[in-house]
Amino acid sequence: MQALPYNDFSSFLKQRFPYKVQKISLNAGFTCPNRDGSKGWGGCTYCNNQTFNPDYCRTEKSITQQLEEGKQFFARKYPDMKYLAYFQAYTNTYGELQTLIAKYEEALAVSDVVGLVIGTRPDCMPDALLDYLNELNKRTFLLVEYGIESTDNDTLRRINRGHTYEQAEEAVRKTAERGILVGAHVILGLPGETHDALLLQAQRLSTLPLTTLKLHQLQLIKGTRMANEYAQHPEDFHLFELDEYVDMVVDYIQHLRPDLVIERFVSQSPADLRIAPHWGLKNHEFNALVQKKMKTLGVFQGKQYFCQ
Repeated sequence: MQALPYNDFSSFLKQRFPYKVQKISLNAGFTCPNRDGSKGWGGCTYCNNQTFNPDYCRTEKSITQQLEEGKQFFARKYPDMKYLAYFQAYTNTYGELQTLIAKYEEALAVSDVVGLVIGTRPDCMPDALLDYLNELNKRTFLLVEYGIESTDNDTLRRINRGHTYEQAEEAVRKTAERGILVGAHVILGLPGETHDALLLQAQRLSTLPLTTLKLHQLQLIKGTRMANEYAQHPEDFHLFELDEYVDMVVDYIQHLRPDLVIERFVSQSPADLRIAPHWGLKNHEFNALVQKKMKTLGVFQGKQYFCQ
């Protein structure tokens, strides 16, 4: 099989596990400092957590129950599958230390769970928790994913993110210094961010000690502040057409550090919540478009990184 022109997450997992591994998303009942007044109110302007929680992710269900139901869903196709407990909804390092530890340990106690992926914000990683994660990392697979969203502080203010890019840099570095794998998440197409600005973003992220990177297109979701902003001032937004976003991703990949693992390029929120865009593609279909375009152009991850 011909190698992909970028580092994909599936290959990354195959290098670390001798069996198939699947993430199971969890809603552990956390909130966010940008919602409860600690950092701000209302959350990020684009955020509606209903867009990424599977049906089994309900806060009235325990961590164990969510994982067992997730396992049943995936085991129909792959009965020998192992799992990563993915603490996804809201800010999964925001709480009392012992409460956090109890939730993580509960997940790891479930059979066939072989590691944790913890999604959080860069301003919610206290040293005491890093100390625990440092020890946890010695006995199981661990990946901490920070929602960075943008490297531009003007953009972060505009979307009511509640932290700066400098805070994101510090969190990534402090976590990586403990030997913990670190991931980042960014949104391509936020208001005011041009094609060239996003290529600079790729270069800037490449200087950080990141292992993985998630990209996805800006989506306008019903019930969010951003949807209301778009209704009032659509001229402030540029929503990618499909072919245009493929081109953006192909250019972006070329400016990334060659060893960064790219976990995804797109996210598909439920159609009944999504205002735009409507591309009608599954993730693997979009991946195929990117691969075809890169191979046609003869380009690869990091091609332009070496030219910087």
